[in-house]
Amino acid sequence: MTQALNLDLAKTALVVVDVQKGIVGYDNIAPIDGQTLVARNNELADAFAAAGATVVLVRVRNTGREGFNPLTDAPHAAAKPTDESFTELALDVKDNQDADVVIVDKHNWGAFYGTDLDTQLRRRGIDTVVLTGIASSIGVDTTAREAAQAGYNVVFVPEAMTDLSLRAHEFVTEVIFPRLGKSRTVAEVLAAVK
Repeated sequence: MTQALNLDLAKTALVVVDVQKGIVGYDNIAPIDGQTLVARNNELADAFAAAGATVVLVRVRNTGREGFNPLTDAPHAAAKPTDESFTELALDVKDNQDADVVIVDKHNWGAFYGTDLDTQLRRRGIDTVVLTGIASSIGVDTTAREAAQAGYNVVFVPEAMTDLSLRAHEFVTEVIFPRLGKSRTVAEVLAAVK
């Protein structure tokens, strides 16, 4: 049995990684589809915003000259040309004028390197990040490692994550994430926020 989650919302931010229209529409994601991913993340983001906590919406802008294009053996889906709708955020919380919503544009796998995310969190006194998003094994995992290395406490919500590979999702959620922080269900996080 997992220990109840206690969050100091003045020091906690929900960080939603790459839940954007150009990615949630992929048909090969697992374990949950894009519609379920958006619904669960909207529920979490709305709860954090209603409680006065910080919500960070991270989006990858990975096209053209700013694209992350390493020399790899595997095809790199994000390197394909896309239009601006690719980066459009899929969550509704961005429209809440009263919420503390931070939008971070990243050009790499993680949300910290090459962005102002760390500065934005530290200025708000944040010491804990609650991570969700897509892909569990890429953007979320890299952001989690960067957060842990920067001294943040990390809470994962695997039910609000999905991936381009079920095997990769299962590996990071079962093997890597327990070494970096705590994993909790959507219901457990919502209970800690309300």
